[in-house]
Amino acid sequence: METKTLMAYASKYGSTQEVAEAIAATLSERGLSVDLQPMREVHTLAGYGAVVLGAPLYFGLWHKDALNFLSRNEDALAQRPVAIFALGPNSIDEKEMQGSRAQLDTELAKFPWLTPVVIEVFGGKFPAKLRFPESLIASLPASPLHGMPSNDVRDWTAIRAWANSLAQKFQPVISR
Repeated sequence: METKTLMAYASKYGSTQEVAEAIAATLSERGLSVDLQPMREVHTLAGYGAVVLGAPLYFGLWHKDALNFLSRNEDALAQRPVAIFALGPNSIDEKEMQGSRAQLDTELAKFPWLTPVVIEVFGGKFPAKLRFPESLIASLPASPLHGMPSNDVRDWTAIRAWANSLAQKFQPVISR
């Protein structure tokens, strides 16, 4: 019997990991047994009745670890309920949120076998200090990142509410 939930994440600057930790904590508070792991460290889905995947969008693309994870685990993911989230725009502007959702949908369309029970995009966090190559891109005057201040538009109330809704969806599946 597969009674655990896997919360797998990819994170470059740590903000998606923080969201994954909050989701895992909320699921645990709701009585689910949750393992929290970076996607690149997950070698098998055996023992998991449900999977939550979270990764950021960078320049319109979903984190490469997420895409690799989906490719590596097609058969196992097709047999379990999967929930997906992405951290997207650095503002809560509705048009930007819709744009990020369209970007995520385009990335997920590469995996036509994947049928998530729910997909969500949350606002993201723009770090105070970028690493290469983003730092180089941000130094270019024509770059949309040029002069962008650090900010954090993650909505923790919405994130926890989403995790609560996942617990309701997953509970019957992993309690059989």
